[in-house]
Amino acid sequence: MSGSGWRQRAGTQFTCEKHPAHGRNGMAVTNHPLASAAGMEMLAAGGNAVDAAVAAQFALTVVEPMMVGLIGGTTCHIRLADGSHRIVDGMSAVPLAGHPTMYRPIPGAPPQVYDVERRENQVGPKAVATPGSLRAWCHALDNYGTMALSDVMQPAIRHATQGFTVTPYLSDCIESAAAELLDDPFAADRLLPDGTPLKAGERLVQGDYAEALTLIAQQGEGALHGGPLGDLLVECMERTGGFISRQDLVGYRVVERAPIRARYRGWEILGPPPPAASGVHIAQMLNILEGYDIARMGYGTVETLHLLAEVLKIAFADRAEASGDPDFVKVPVERITSKAYAEERRAEIDPARARKWSGGLLAKEGADTTHLTVADGKGNVVTTTQTINSLFGARFIVPGIGMIPNDYMSNFDPRPGSPLSIAPGKRVTTSMSPVMALREGKVTYALGLPGGRKIFPSAWQALVNLIDHGMALQEAVEAPRIWTEGVVLEVEHGFPESVRQGLRERGHTLQIMPTVAGGMNAIQFHDDGSMTGAACWRADGAAVALGGGLARAGVRFVLPG
Repeated sequence: MSGSGWRQRAGTQFTCEKHPAHGRNGMAVTNHPLASAAGMEMLAAGGNAVDAAVAAQFALTVVEPMMVGLIGGTTCHIRLADGSHRIVDGMSAVPLAGHPTMYRPIPGAPPQVYDVERRENQVGPKAVATPGSLRAWCHALDNYGTMALSDVMQPAIRHATQGFTVTPYLSDCIESAAAELLDDPFAADRLLPDGTPLKAGERLVQGDYAEALTLIAQQGEGALHGGPLGDLLVECMERTGGFISRQDLVGYRVVERAPIRARYRGWEILGPPPPAASGVHIAQMLNILEGYDIARMGYGTVETLHLLAEVLKIAFADRAEASGDPDFVKVPVERITSKAYAEERRAEIDPARARKWSGGLLAKEGADTTHLTVADGKGNVVTTTQTINSLFGARFIVPGIGMIPNDYMSNFDPRPGSPLSIAPGKRVTTSMSPVMALREGKVTYALGLPGGRKIFPSAWQALVNLIDHGMALQEAVEAPRIWTEGVVLEVEHGFPESVRQGLRERGHTLQIMPTVAGGMNAIQFHDDGSMTGAACWRADGAAVALGGGLARAGVRFVLPG
């Protein structure tokens, strides 16, 4: 099927806006073409999927500065050629100086609202949590890559030094965050020259960040975690009232975890375990859906979307009561992911009417994240999500290092006594969903996307699109989505009014959205050894494939005569 068309099926029809890529020897799919090219540069040079993924991640910090940075968090899913899987947890954590009453919550705010006075947990130095991204990327490269850090960083250094062309997407993001960015002289100078956001087509050069990247290429992760870049970050924190200390940076540790494994209609789905909420609740939601004939119900029908909405509400009700860092909170993984529990929850669903579910809402996660999926053709696959949490993170640039830090402290409950209350060293709970779907032990799909709390519901819908609705990969990542956590059902524009009205008649309160979550990117692995890569219209994503190969053995050029 063409990447720009649709096949006839029951339910909502839609047209894809992007085209997939096809190759045999490697695939890089990220949310910016320059980052995809950076990954492909490593594959073409003989590197493996981990080398390519780390190169693409560094490049994304340059070309998607609103989404990702070295003072951020990462959840990385790696499958090696030997068939083993591991989740590399580089999520941000509460600084050692953090405590349950470090902020002043807005008086009278409901439990699900984590807003504090002066927005200190969202904007500015007090919002910054201990970063883990750089250490996670270096851990992956050191343990599973084949190339030197200095080599994989070259595309990022080049784009920071020479600049790149601003896209309409980046320009719109700058405009959205302009009010706070203008308050910081360094961010304003870089992103809003003359007080106006950079326009599409203009060039963004980041000389100070290029120098910082060059130092990391020379000194490794220690340049930030204990070295001169870290000293500048700590100096900034001490001068402005932030909480990050040198001890936080030096003491941060990457954790490797075993993935959650779910079974669904003969498929095995692997995703991140706690502190990520994604793997647990994707497994839970698939278990509930297994009792229905989703293929017969059809994609995007009122019947299907009503069911998906009710299952989403169940997952978020349970998540509100049982999510968190497993070092601080007991998460009943076995019960939530069991088939028996799915039967209990399924029996409570009314197929004709929306209902309320027990549980509550969670604090908002920043929806401004990025994702990439890479494979090398040798059996190594990486799907990884990384972020500085909100759009442009804490919305300032650290002087001397050119980096925008995260605002992850906004994800913790500023009141004591809840599972997500603040405690020193506690890791952020995340919806990041770098997932893989296996058939008879072989990877068939690897995918992920940005979007805060909407990530794992969107990844789940993509899996249903592929497994139940038989969509092509490009269709599955671009298909219209829904999302709810129990109050309002968000519905993308792609669903027709007749379907929206049917959902209203079943008791759903709708909000029509331009997008639900962000730009998904994915790779499909075919039985003949080839691959398909797809990125969707919700971001600047691009799939780049490595085809061709080396010359046939025994071939040599013979001069005429």
